[in-house]
Amino acid sequence: MTTPTHVLLLCWRDTSHPQGGGSERYLERVGAELVARGMRVTLVTAAHEGSPSIEDRDGIRILRAGGRLSVYPRALATIVAARFGRGRLRGAEPDVIVDTQNGIPFFATVVSSAPTAVLVHHCHREQWPVAGRGLARLGWFLESRVSPWVHRRSSYVTVSGPSADELVALGVDRDRITVIRNGIDPLPSDGADSGTAEPDAARLCVLSRLVPHKQVEDALTVVAELRRTHPQIRLDVIGGGWWSEQLVRRAGELGVLEHVTFHGHVGEVDKHRLLSRAAVHLMPSRKEGWGLAVMEAAQHRVPTIGYRSSVGLVESVEHGETGLLVDGVDELVSATRKLVDNPDEAVRLGHNARRKAAGYSWSATADGFAAVIDDLRH
Repeated sequence: MTTPTHVLLLCWRDTSHPQGGGSERYLERVGAELVARGMRVTLVTAAHEGSPSIEDRDGIRILRAGGRLSVYPRALATIVAARFGRGRLRGAEPDVIVDTQNGIPFFATVVSSAPTAVLVHHCHREQWPVAGRGLARLGWFLESRVSPWVHRRSSYVTVSGPSADELVALGVDRDRITVIRNGIDPLPSDGADSGTAEPDAARLCVLSRLVPHKQVEDALTVVAELRRTHPQIRLDVIGGGWWSEQLVRRAGELGVLEHVTFHGHVGEVDKHRLLSRAAVHLMPSRKEGWGLAVMEAAQHRVPTIGYRSSVGLVESVEHGETGLLVDGVDELVSATRKLVDNPDEAVRLGHNARRKAAGYSWSATADGFAAVIDDLRH
């Protein structure tokens, strides 16, 4: 009987973590698909309050230990221990490692002989400053100089062509990079439908983790500007995060609290219900590898307006066809006003966006990973 391939996934958070987001979801959806194809999958990640140290979910064995920074040495120690038949991976050394680089990789290839694929959603140069000057300089040095050198023989996986271009600019050979785009979950059977109800032309939404680089403040500025001529304007902010109090404070400063609802973390059904009510989805993020929320909004025929400079949105949003790409907050205001004033145009973009979203699935994403794993093993 053939022993199943053991794939070890390394990521600093999982989807149950309070700060888990799209990149974690991507990794776990791929892992679940690989399990369904007969592979053995283990995820090593950080612990968080209330989380079990060992959990089985969707066929994936999840091992948690360490925090925001200590997860890295703890994960490496787990890999080293397995080589000596000890620790939580004893008797189960990986055949392939997927090392997720959310700014900093785990550098698993330093302690393991297993072939490694480095998963990078996007480079973090624009995001490092929020970590503080010292840590930001160190982080960017590790990401831009040390990681490309350490992984000079490793394969890379990323989620969009623009993100691949960023890696090439850091010195990664293009022929070692495979672009595997995000899939998308089917709509929940007991949730909102895929957009048969008429949206409210003056209802906007943001689907995002609430952290500084998502720049949700710019969406609040849009509401502050549009309320002068559109007093019925509303914004649903869907998602939570450690930056939420600052955003509520900013909404108060702008005088738009009565126009904005902060929903926090919500379940899948409520998320899709809120998305289905919107006419326009705003994504003012500073940086995205792809923008999974773009496709989730598109399932409900809701077009996205986002920043061209965010890199990944250049692919997930087709400007003028499935949404709009703009340069800066002033253009974000103007573009939103255009769609609020012209709901027929918003509907046209939304229909196109829904057709685009229908072309993506986690099964197709896993096909790409299965091919990478096969190449690494042979």
